[in-house]
Amino acid sequence: MGTTRVFERGPGSGVSGLPDGAGSPKLRPMLKLAPLPDRAVLSVTGEDRAAFLQGLVSNDVTLAVPGHAVWAALLTPQGKYLADFFILADGDRLLLDCERAQAPMLAGRLSRHRLRARVAVAETGLHVAVAWDGTPEPPAGAVAAPDPRLPEAGWRILSEAPLPPVEADDADYDRHRLLLGLPDGTRDCEPEKTVLLEAGFDELAGISWTKGCYMGQELTARTRYRGLLKRRLVPVAADAALPPPGTVLTDGGREIGTMRSSREHLGLAVLRLEHLHGTLAYEGGTLQARVPDWMRLPESA
Repeated sequence: MGTTRVFERGPGSGVSGLPDGAGSPKLRPMLKLAPLPDRAVLSVTGEDRAAFLQGLVSNDVTLAVPGHAVWAALLTPQGKYLADFFILADGDRLLLDCERAQAPMLAGRLSRHRLRARVAVAETGLHVAVAWDGTPEPPAGAVAAPDPRLPEAGWRILSEAPLPPVEADDADYDRHRLLLGLPDGTRDCEPEKTVLLEAGFDELAGISWTKGCYMGQELTARTRYRGLLKRRLVPVAADAALPPPGTVLTDGGREIGTMRSSREHLGLAVLRLEHLHGTLAYEGGTLQARVPDWMRLPESA
């Protein structure tokens, strides 16, 4: 494929890399682009592909069109988290940007629900990259769309060949998404335990409340309309490296949550709503929750 260049647009020019008044291109590298080796891509093909996924996942699959991705989750029949992924449209197929370790499970689960649907699910060899702090120009043949969760989250890019990093790597992206409070698959959501509203799927555009039935919808809707939520996945910060996932967090000696993913002094933790403010303890240190602006909490929290 050759060297891939990713640029920001020159101000006022409307042409990539051409500043105002410039007689020749002055290319400015985009601030950040990072390959994500821990991601994989599934393809869903066949004339029933959209209707097939529509009855299974938490979001409206019809919104996945060129240039617009959809973030969605597959749930158990009881409404608990199994996997999440980005859905991108590419001609006559839908591409699922998912956690690599979950790809075989996800392909198998989806395939078991095919019944008479004219659809096929398969793993691809596509590579996943993310770009943020600017607008990327992907190579020919790549599929790209803004991350639908938050404007600051950047772009998802799927390509035949791995894209070279630009001023960043996957660790930099990990810090970026932790600052924003974005969950990262099973590092933050526990399969067959997590309820979507605990992990911010409502505020982060991961649920459609109007599209109709899907697997696990009943618990998701009941949690919302009856106000049953008792805990949330929230960003946390500490002066030292945070403890590993599963570490119990306490307040005054009382267990009030557990640690999820982290990198250095930034992380995410599942906390009871009444303990989202103040200093929390773990064996070896203390941390504080950071409730992001996008998160909606009950007035009592």
